[in-house]
Amino acid sequence: MRAVLYCLLLFLFNCEDKKTPQQSFETKVQTSAIKDSIQQPIPIEKTSPNFPVLTEANAMDFFLEYQKEHLENKVRLTTSFGEIDILLYPKTKFHRANFIYLTKRGYFDNTQFYRVINNFMIQAGNTDDRKVKRKRRIIGKYLLPKDTKRGYTHSRGTVSMPSSDIENPHKLASPYEFFIIQNPKGEARLDGDYTIFGKVINGMDVVDKIASVETDKAGWPLKNIYILKAEIID
Repeated sequence: MRAVLYCLLLFLFNCEDKKTPQQSFETKVQTSAIKDSIQQPIPIEKTSPNFPVLTEANAMDFFLEYQKEHLENKVRLTTSFGEIDILLYPKTKFHRANFIYLTKRGYFDNTQFYRVINNFMIQAGNTDDRKVKRKRRIIGKYLLPKDTKRGYTHSRGTVSMPSSDIENPHKLASPYEFFIIQNPKGEARLDGDYTIFGKVINGMDVVDKIASVETDKAGWPLKNIYILKAEIID
């Protein structure tokens, strides 16, 4: 009987002894994994913020909130002919916010000056490029209200927003496009019809160069003139 009891105790002791190294190994593996995660952090995937698709129904509410947090008011356009710096007016808050928003989303990059009339103006923000058209679909389809009673006039260097080419008796602004007055005498006849939302503060020589290029009868330059990049500046 004693022999049987002795054998049983010996068996239990050996089993307990085998568990110890297994538990110790698992602990080492977990500790090693923690050390590795500290020394070699898992890369974080960069995600872009979620933007709503803008429509006639939500665009105004969106820009009303957007303009409160995004107070930037200067944009640099790097073109095929040089740089143009634009100061945006705070009074036309929806149009300023719209221009900042599109700049930050990279919309204007690789768009063109597609209508050029010397001694009048140069117009930009559109192109035949499919990638730019796709950007428009992603950002949304909307118009901005006319805001013409702020005391501004279409003098040389004025940045203004054309009305949409769709049926638009109230001349609501086409948010993706803009024009710059190049005429030294200005174009006061446009006051009241188109929203002035900024002015060129540097680069009117570039505007003059663009205005002087050869165009077809519709004013489209015979050689494409690109906005290579639009960016916010201090």
